[in-house]
Amino acid sequence: MPIRTGGQILVDQLKIHGSDHVFCVPGESYLAVLDALYDTAEIKTHTCRHEGNAAMMAEAHGKLTNRPGICMVTRGPGATNASSGLHVAMQDATPMILFIGQVASDQVEREAFQEIDYRRMFGQVTKWTAQIDDVSRLPEFIARAFRVATSGRPGPVALALPEDMLTRAIDVADALPFTPLESWPGPLQMSQLRAMLADAQRPMLLLGGAPWDKTAVAAVHRFSEANQLPVATTFRRADRFDNAHPLYAGDLGIGPNPKLVERIEGSDLLIVIGARLTEMTTGGYTLLDIPVPSQTLVHVHPDPEELGRVYHPTLAINATPREFANALSELVPVPDPVWRGTGQAAHAAYAEWQVCPPNPGDIQLGAVMEWLESNMPPETIYTNGAGNFSVWLHRFHRYRQFATELAPTSGSMGYGFPAAIAAAIVRPDTPVICFAGDGDFLMSAQDMATAIAAGAIPVTIVFNNGILGTIRMHQENHYPGRISATDLVNPDFAAYARAFGAHGETVNTTAEFAPAMERALAAGTAAVVELKLDPQAITPRTTLDKLRETALEKARR
Repeated sequence: MPIRTGGQILVDQLKIHGSDHVFCVPGESYLAVLDALYDTAEIKTHTCRHEGNAAMMAEAHGKLTNRPGICMVTRGPGATNASSGLHVAMQDATPMILFIGQVASDQVEREAFQEIDYRRMFGQVTKWTAQIDDVSRLPEFIARAFRVATSGRPGPVALALPEDMLTRAIDVADALPFTPLESWPGPLQMSQLRAMLADAQRPMLLLGGAPWDKTAVAAVHRFSEANQLPVATTFRRADRFDNAHPLYAGDLGIGPNPKLVERIEGSDLLIVIGARLTEMTTGGYTLLDIPVPSQTLVHVHPDPEELGRVYHPTLAINATPREFANALSELVPVPDPVWRGTGQAAHAAYAEWQVCPPNPGDIQLGAVMEWLESNMPPETIYTNGAGNFSVWLHRFHRYRQFATELAPTSGSMGYGFPAAIAAAIVRPDTPVICFAGDGDFLMSAQDMATAIAAGAIPVTIVFNNGILGTIRMHQENHYPGRISATDLVNPDFAAYARAFGAHGETVNTTAEFAPAMERALAAGTAAVVELKLDPQAITPRTTLDKLRETALEKARR
C-alpha cells in the first residue's frame, strides 16, 4: 500500500464503504481529513453553519439511504453542538457516524484547549464511541463503525480523531466494504405466528422502527392484503404503509384517533413489526397493559434487549423488520378469515378522522393541506421538527411511499429544515417540503446558507403564530392565564429567505396560499412560504381560549 496520512486513510475508507456526502463544520483539529477530501470527487462535502444542523443532515441522509450519514465536527464546542443530532439518530434508530477532531495525543488528560473525553460524554447517545489513537487501526475502527451503525437496531457511532494521528503517514491495508448484519426469523417462529393468526378473531398489524426498505414495505402490503389485516403505524413512521390503502387504519402518535385506540385495545392479536412501543406510541405506556398485555403480542425487533423490556410478548422474534417482512411471503394466508371487513372499517374511521375542521384566523389550514394533497406528487418528501404545527401534517397528509417522512421520533425542535436540505441534496429530483413552526425554524434557519451553496431547493412552510405553541398549550392546560416565556419576536421570514438569495413569500389569507406555493415550487431555489396564523389555532380540535376555560372550570370544581 502507498504511504498515506491518517486523514487520507480515513477518506479512502469512506470511499470503500460507499459514502457519497459529508456534512461538516470545518475545524483545525481535522485539517488532514479536509485536505484528503479536496482530491475526492466521489464524496461531496457540505459546509454547514451549525454542528447540530450538520448532524441532523447526516441523520436525515441515513434515514433516506439506510447507510450511515457522515458528519464531521471539531472538538469541544463542535462536538457538543453536534450531540443534538446524535440524540435524534439514537432514538430514531438511524445509521450515522460522527467524526470528531480531537486534541493531540500528547495533550490528553490535561484539560487541553477544548478537550473532552467523548467516550464518557456520548455513552448514552451512541451505540459505540471510541477514540482512534493508532493510525494503523483507522481501517479497522471505521469498518467496525459502519457495521455497528447499520446492524441490529441501527444507530449512531462517534469516533474521536487525535490531530497528530491524522497527520501521521504509514502504509496500511484497507478494510473490505462493510455488510450490515441482518437477523432473520426462524421457521418455528413463523409457524407459531401462522397458528396464532389462524386462532385470532381481531388481529392487527402495527409497523414502525428501522430498518425498512421498499421491498419490505411491499411485502407487508401483500401479507396484509392476503389476510385482510388492518394495519396501523407508530409515531412518525407513517410511511411504512400506503396511507390511502383500504386496510390502513392510521397512526398512533400524539392525540391519535380515539377509534384507532379502541381498535388496538380491543384486538386479540397485535403483531408489532420493528417498533419499540415507546411512550409516544402507547399514550404514555397506557395503551397496553404492563408487563403482560391483554392482547396476544407478537413483537418483532432487531435488538434482543428491546424484546420484553417493557411489554412481555407471547412471541418474541429477534429480526430486522425488512428481513421479517420478506419472510412473511412464505406464510400461507388464513382462508376466509373471520375478521374480514375489519380493515375496511378501520380505514373508514381513519378517513373520517382526516376531515379537517375550520380553525380561527384568515388562513384555513385544512385548505392548505387539501392543496398539498391535490397538487404534490406521491414521492414528495415531507420533513418537520417539533411543535403543534406538525399535527396538521401528521393527521391530514397521506404518505403514499416509503422514505417520504423525515420526522424526529425524539421530538427534536429544529430538525425539519436541516433534514429538508439533506433530502433535497440526496434526492435532487424529488420535491421536498418542510413544515416548521416559527420557534422551530429559527433554531436552524442559518443553514439556509448551506441550502443555497449546495443548490438544494426545499420549500419550507413556516407556521408563524408568534408563540411557542406546544408550551403555551400546556401552560393553558396546567396554569391557565399565567403565560410565561412563550411569546416570540420574529423576523419577516420571507425577507429573511430573500437575504440569502432564496425565494420568500408571505401568506395572510387562504386564497394567497396556492399561488404563493406555485411560485415557490417554480423558483428553482430554496424557498420559504410564511403563513401568518392566529395563535388561537393551536390544534385542529381546540383553541387557546377553550383550553383556558376548561382548565379554569376544572379548578373551580
